[in-house]
Order: sequence, then structure tokens, then C-alpha cells
Amino acid sequence: MIALPAVRKGRRALGRALPNTLLIGLCIIGLSLMARGAMIPAKAWVAQILLDRAFDKSLLQHKPVKPWFWADTVPVARISLPRLGVSQVVLSGGSGQAMAFGPTLMPLRNPHVSIMAAHRDTHFAFMKQARKGDVIEVQFIDGQKQAYRITGFQIVRWDHFAYPRDPARPLLALTTCYPVGATEHGPLRLVAWAEAQ
Repeated sequence: MIALPAVRKGRRALGRALPNTLLIGLCIIGLSLMARGAMIPAKAWVAQILLDRAFDKSLLQHKPVKPWFWADTVPVARISLPRLGVSQVVLSGGSGQAMAFGPTLMPLRNPHVSIMAAHRDTHFAFMKQARKGDVIEVQFIDGQKQAYRITGFQIVRWDHFAYPRDPARPLLALTTCYPVGATEHGPLRLVAWAEAQ
């Protein structure tokens, strides 16, 4: 038979070990969630370095060069907002997978309208500071450059977004989820409209 004081000692030790184990488990879960959250901005930052190199090679060759051999997208342009010191390589395709690495050029059949989309917490986080009158410079891989000036902003539901079929001047729309900087999913999009200069 086990002596009664030994049983009490074992229960006390178990009583202290359980909260410690629970605390360690919660710390591990918290650290893993923090690391997961840091992965998205880190991936976006590293991708832009590789995309910058691929864009520079694309400019030299006047044709798209993949940023890494398994990529299913290629650089098509670079956009800059000089006032904000922003420069981003734009990818082809408009897919959500491509948006993990940079802004994407949406495929349209209208040669007078270009739409670029990106995530609000990485590549288009600058939209929070963009203003009417800001200049957006676009350089394409064939070397051509086009300047646009932001004429206004619009907040729309993703399924109500529309663009003019025949604008008086070529248009560029930068679009991202709204509100900028938020983390929850929602139906709203912030659109910066810019006209060619």
C-alpha cells in the first residue's frame, strides 16, 4: 500500500506540472501563429528582390523572364509612386497565387484600361497614403514608359466594380481590399483611378 503523504505529494507535483505544461503549449501555439503571420510580409519582400532581378533581365531581353524556374507568372511592368518612394514589379495573370508575390495586371480586352491588383497588407499598403494628384509611373518590359496621375478614389463591392469602355484618356486602376491595413476579409475594394498624362 502507498502511504498517504506520498499520494498527496504526487498530486501536488501533478497540480504544478499541468499549468506549466499548458503555459508552454500556449506559448508554442502563439509563437507558431506569429511566425505564420510574419511569413506573408517576408515572402513578399524576398519575392520583390527576385522579381526586380527578373524585371531587369526582361528589360534587357525585351521579353518576360521567370523570377524562379517554377514560377507560373512573369514580370510585365514596374510601377512607381515617386512621392511615396514606392516601386513594385507587376506580374502577369491577375491570380491570387501571383498576388502573394506582387501586384498583378488583370487580363482585360480593353487596350485603354489597365487594372492592377495587390494585397492591402503588403504590396499595396501604400494606398493608405496615396492622394489625388499623385503621379504613377509605369515601365513595361519593352522599355516603354507611361505616366498617370491619380484623379480620384472609389470604394466599391468587388462584384460591382466596373470601368468605362471607351475612356477619353487611357486609364489605370490600382485596386486592393478595403479598409487598407485590415486583416479580416470583406467585400469592399479601394480603387485609385489614374489618367494617362
